[in-house]
Amino acid sequence: MSKLFDMTLFLSGVLTGSKTTQQRHLRQARIMQAAIQQRWQRDNPWTWQLKHVRWFFTQHIKDNSDASRYYYRLTASLIWKRMGASGIPPPR
Repeated sequence: MSKLFDMTLFLSGVLTGSKTTQQRHLRQARIMQAAIQQRWQRDNPWTWQLKHVRWFFTQHIKDNSDASRYYYRLTASLIWKRMGASGIPPPR
């Protein structure tokens, strides 16, 4: 049995802000991870492609409020930053 990917450890180097903000980013990153895992069988950000994240934004959270989608974009930006892809903007 394989170990679950530890999103807390993955994002620990790029999380900033208050404890509440950090917890929100972790919670949202885990939600993104679970949705992409269920739909695409990709369990960690290292295996994600842009199409997976784009699907998350255009289909999975399409009915969420603008504010909620904005915060998910911030979380996606942290994931991108952690992966060293600072030159590639997260999907809108």
